[in-house]
Amino acid sequence: MALLPILRYPDPRLNKVAQPVQAVDARIKALIADMLETMYEASGIGLAATQIDVHERLVVIDTSEERNAPLVLINPEITWLSEERVKGDEGCLSVPGIYDGVERATAVKVTALDGEGQSRTLEAEGLLAICIQHELDHLKGKVFVEYLSPLKQGRIKTKMVKSLRDER
Repeated sequence: MALLPILRYPDPRLNKVAQPVQAVDARIKALIADMLETMYEASGIGLAATQIDVHERLVVIDTSEERNAPLVLINPEITWLSEERVKGDEGCLSVPGIYDGVERATAVKVTALDGEGQSRTLEAEGLLAICIQHELDHLKGKVFVEYLSPLKQGRIKTKMVKSLRDER
């Protein structure tokens, strides 16, 4: 397993739309293991392949307190969203240190392949539902800050560019 570099906003590669995974083979299984290790090391609850510059429809999530219940979604599709919505602060491993309010459905139903390539349907609510929506946005090339006002987006972009410059 290996830790993978996470792309940082406003890297344009974060806006690339992911393509379907063609086969759940040894390469994808190794990628899943690396993504989980990377997510746990970064103290995240979700990571989309797009965030590590792999533009395939693959997401890993773990919202458990113990950090021992990984969820793998390959080629995920949301098939239902609740009408009830909630606005909550979201953060992102690609936008470290930034949290802001985003409105999301409180519950979702998603179909996907699991880490073994088996088809499954999952119903989720609360934090898991929000995390699924957030990560699937990444697969569409959308970062959560794009839900914010243009003014906030500009401030965040400036802050992230300065932070990257300071690190170098």
